[in-house]
Amino acid sequence: MTVDLLLFYVLAITAVGSALLIVSIKNLVRSLFLFFVTLFAIAGLYVFALADFIAVTQVIVYVGGVLVLMLFAFMLSNRTLLGDIQLGAKGIFALPKWQAVIIAIAFLALLIAVVSQIAHHEPDWITQAKNRQTFILPQDNTIHHLGIHLMTRYVLPFEVVSVFLMMALMGAAHLARKEEQSS
Repeated sequence: MTVDLLLFYVLAITAVGSALLIVSIKNLVRSLFLFFVTLFAIAGLYVFALADFIAVTQVIVYVGGVLVLMLFAFMLSNRTLLGDIQLGAKGIFALPKWQAVIIAIAFLALLIAVVSQIAHHEPDWITQAKNRQTFILPQDNTIHHLGIHLMTRYVLPFEVVSVFLMMALMGAAHLARKEEQSS
């Protein structure tokens, strides 16, 4: 098994596993942070599909926009649930410091292994794409083509995403406002 296939499986298992944990965990704050992990894993899968523009858009729009709005809305509106988080983590996320260091070192070793393997020889899928002449060159100007398609053929989905972002902003503002106390 090659490193790129292993990394693909790790990203796929991370995306599916964190998505399953999102719907099964009762704590909303942990679900939001798992949603963060899921979105990054999906962005990594987009990179494997050679859709780097969509991966960057995934990170900018969803991780940078929607998820941050959800986190701020939750943190500003729900102080009682935040008290549970401050009491301490329990269960699967309660790692002692030495276990967290081991996990960090393992990820660092994986990163160094991938970088060193790609530095010594390029992966087979890139070599095959070069032989078949199916790879995308920088002079292909794909951003220009994406912009034309986005504003002509895919204008309805583009507008739906903008309405979704506006609804998320309005929902965050609604959740963040203070409720009046009724006596």
